[in-house]
This record gives sequence, structure tokens and C-alpha cells, in this order.
Amino acid sequence: MTALLVVLHAAALVGLPFLLVGIVNRTKALWAGRKGPRLLQAFSDFRRLLGKRPVYSEVTTEIFRLGPLVVLASTLVSALMMPVLGGFAPISFPYDFVAVAYLWGLGRVFTILAALDTGSSFEGMGASREATYAALVEPALFLALGTLAAATGHGTFAELVGLGVRGPAQAVVTAGCAVAFFIVLQVEAARVPVDDPTTHLELTMIHEVMVLDHSGPDLAAIQYAAALKMMLCASVIASLLNPLRPADGVLLVAAVNLALTALVAVGVGFVESLVARLRLRTVPAYVLVATVSALVALLTTAWWQGSPG
Repeated sequence: MTALLVVLHAAALVGLPFLLVGIVNRTKALWAGRKGPRLLQAFSDFRRLLGKRPVYSEVTTEIFRLGPLVVLASTLVSALMMPVLGGFAPISFPYDFVAVAYLWGLGRVFTILAALDTGSSFEGMGASREATYAALVEPALFLALGTLAAATGHGTFAELVGLGVRGPAQAVVTAGCAVAFFIVLQVEAARVPVDDPTTHLELTMIHEVMVLDHSGPDLAAIQYAAALKMMLCASVIASLLNPLRPADGVLLVAAVNLALTALVAVGVGFVESLVARLRLRTVPAYVLVATVSALVALLTTAWWQGSPG
């Protein structure tokens, strides 16, 4: 059964990111009264980019070429430690969620370095904004993960998402962490209202401006990594909300988790259809909502575990 779950996990990493991007785009199109692109249009774009030859500026160094590879590799390795199918990860060890956070940080650092390596002040502006938002969202991420570890008593990513909703206190903890992870998803995957992957307005571009000089397979790697991050965050939220546990059947848990992950993608499209992109000066306040939500979950955990009942 473990071997089957590993195969399913790998298959989900390959195909699910493209499908979720398609679900988000189709949801936005339906709200706008349009038919929208195909569900797997992102995969077609990915395959098209792989067939193109990358173009490099004469002023760039090997750091620029290395950036997309590190981003993709760090995201793929982190994906092996995260519960895509609910309560299971191919690689699991105590406090592996810390390694996940640092792997994402490593990818972000190389994205920023690659942007700065171009010598463009425009990309440097985006790199500065990316670093600022990263500094704001990382406390929320660690606070949510630490809260779940304290609430469940487990130290692996696959186990700490199994809190469930068995009572009012657990429901508050789950809801608070789910909200925090949803905002982390929007920041990490460059989604509205924090960022917009389709914008071309220089005063509002963040992640997109840092990858303007990437092309071909390099750009494909960056876009796939962003879609994979969105899928991973959506899977964590789905695992938190999944009412089933491995005792109910691991395949059933996996199926429900994939369905909930798709619903989270619908939620992302729903938000992007009804909420405008925030002004840059208001984004830190929005990201702070994730920290406050995780803090509420932590305080609820302390009260719940400290109460006599």
C-alpha cells in the first residue's frame, strides 16, 4: 500500500498543479461570463516553453541560469515531505516541516539573486518586494506549523495535519491554521490579492517582474514551481479539513483529499474574481491576517490543552 501511495503522490505532483491552475482560471472565467481556457492549458503552455531555446543576456552570470533549477529542485524536494494525499508523505522525519520552510526560502533566495543578476533596477524592485513579503509571511507559516505540532503532539508534516474537528477548540485551531495557509498560498504562488501572475503594470508587479528575463525551459521551471507551491498549500488545507483518517481507508482518504484540494482551487478563483488586487502598502496588513489567525489558533491550543477537561 505504501508503494501505491508513493506512486499516487508522484502522479499528483506531475499533473495536479496544472489542473489546479486550470480550475482557478476556469472559475475566474465563469464569474466573468466567459468560457475560459482549457483545464490543462497550463500544461500546454509548459510543454511549449520546454520546446523553446532560452535566451541569456550577456551581463548575466551562472547565478541567473542556476536560479530556476534551484527553485524547481527545492520545491520538488519539499513536495516529497508534504501530505498531498492526506496523512502521508514519501519522506518523513521529525520536524521535517522546518526543512520544508527552509527549502522554500532557498528557492526564494535564488529567485531574488537571479533577478538581481540581470542588473535591472526594475527586477531589483520586484526582488525587494518579494523579500519584504517573505519576511512577513514566514512568521505566520512557522506559527501555524508550530501550533499544529503542539495541538497534535506530532513532529512530522504528514501527522500534524491530522487534528480534525472533534470539538469547538479543535475547530478553531483548524480554521485559524487553514486561513493562515490560504494566505501563505496567495503569497507563495503570487496570487491575487497579494500579487497577480498576469499583470504587466510595472508599479504593481512583484514575482512576475523578477522572471521577465527568463525564457524557454527556465521560465517553464519557474511557472511549474509556482503552480506546485499552490497545489502543496491547497493540499495542506485539504488535509486539515479532511474528516477522514487512515483508519477509514488510505485510498478513500486520498480521494477525498484530492477533491478538497480542487475545492480550494475553486476558492482561490472565487477570491480572485471578487477581490481586486491590493495596493502595495496594504499588502503587509493583509499578510498580517495570517499571523493573527495562526496566533488565535495557538492561544486556543494553549487554552484547550491547559484546561482540566
